[in-house]
Amino acid sequence: MPYFLLGFSHSAFLFTILFSEANSEDATMANTMVIQQPKPFVQAITSNQWSSDICDCTKDMSSCCLAFWCFPCFACITAREAGECLCLPLLNGFGLIPPATMSLRVGIRQRYGIEGTMCNDCVYSFFCGPCTWCQMSREMKTRLQPVTLINHM
Repeated sequence: MPYFLLGFSHSAFLFTILFSEANSEDATMANTMVIQQPKPFVQAITSNQWSSDICDCTKDMSSCCLAFWCFPCFACITAREAGECLCLPLLNGFGLIPPATMSLRVGIRQRYGIEGTMCNDCVYSFFCGPCTWCQMSREMKTRLQPVTLINHM
C-alpha cells in the first residue's frame, strides 16, 4: 500500500473514533432538559442628566488632582478626548467668559442628550472652570464605557 494512503486510512480511523465518542456525548446531552435559560441584562447609561454633580471630584481623584495641579494640561487632554483640537482650551484666555469651556460643555450636553441651558453652562464655565472640566471628563469616561452584560438568573 502506498505511504500516502496509509496516512489517509489512519486519519479516517481517528475520525471514526472521535465521531462515535461525540455521538455518545450528544445522546447523553439530549436527555438533559434545560428548564431556564440565562437572560442577559444590559446595563447602560442613557440618562438625560449629568452622571455626576459639578463638585463630585472624589469620584475620579486622579483627574481631580491633575486638574488642580496642572489645569492647562488637564483641559488640553480632556479636549482631545472629546475629539476637539488639543489647543482649544488655550482660547479661554481671550474672553471674559471662557468660550472653549462653555462650547465644549454645550457640545457634550448635546452629544449625550443631557438637559440643561446655556445660561447654566455659562455660569459653571465662569465660576467653576476646573470643576466643569472635571465633570466633562467624568461624563465622557462614564458614557464611553462599553455596555456590560450582567447574567441574572
